[in-house]
Amino acid sequence: MPLPIIALILCTTLGTSFLSGIFGMAGGLILMGVLIAVMPVSQAMIVHGVIQMFANGWRAFLLRDHIKWTLIVRYSAGASTAFVGLLFVSWTPDKHLLYLFLGLIPMIIWLPRQFFHLDISRRNDALLAGLVVSGLNTIAGVAGPVLDIFFVQSEMTRKEIVANKSFTQLIAHLVKIVVWTGPAIAAAKQTPPPPLWLFITAIPITMLGTWLGGRVLHHMNDVNFKRYMKWLVTAIGVVFLGRAVALW
Repeated sequence: MPLPIIALILCTTLGTSFLSGIFGMAGGLILMGVLIAVMPVSQAMIVHGVIQMFANGWRAFLLRDHIKWTLIVRYSAGASTAFVGLLFVSWTPDKHLLYLFLGLIPMIIWLPRQFFHLDISRRNDALLAGLVVSGLNTIAGVAGPVLDIFFVQSEMTRKEIVANKSFTQLIAHLVKIVVWTGPAIAAAKQTPPPPLWLFITAIPITMLGTWLGGRVLHHMNDVNFKRYMKWLVTAIGVVFLGRAVALW
């Protein structure tokens, strides 16, 4: 892999980790869009999964006092069901279709929340979140805006939202890594995989970006948090829809 592309990935990792450190999502969308532009889809899924797993894990650790473990257990049960089902699915989306997914998923944030009546703090909703989010995250690469639907009507504070989103996303990315490992190995026969040192370098960069974003989160109020998040993911979605049209 050329050095300029590696430098691009690492710079994007820092910037997107900073964004996700503030909003608990959005960064993963941008990183996925960059990765599928420079490498095969299967390898992009693995690189994205590893980077995001560490980013979300570190973010969850920094906010560990705000994690609701009962919620995590229920979500994990749903994610396990999704994992078993995905083992029987063999499908690799084209890049233009993947950009279409990346563009449409953020638009879910504009759907009327009262239409869903979802609250991840409820048992069945947590199970459903694990099933849907882990499944979609594995197929499309990201699912942050969908996960947001399960959090927006909860009574959680912004720190509780980011902490629990981070832990659930850690689980979702772990599922994605396991499912895409086989296709990534097959793709490596034609396209050399990213070097190991890319992952080793990306991990501390991810942790730095997450920590910096967390400092901003601490000084933001709950009203601005939700307003900025909505417009940010919408702008990202518009860019990716344009990219999908261009590739078509």
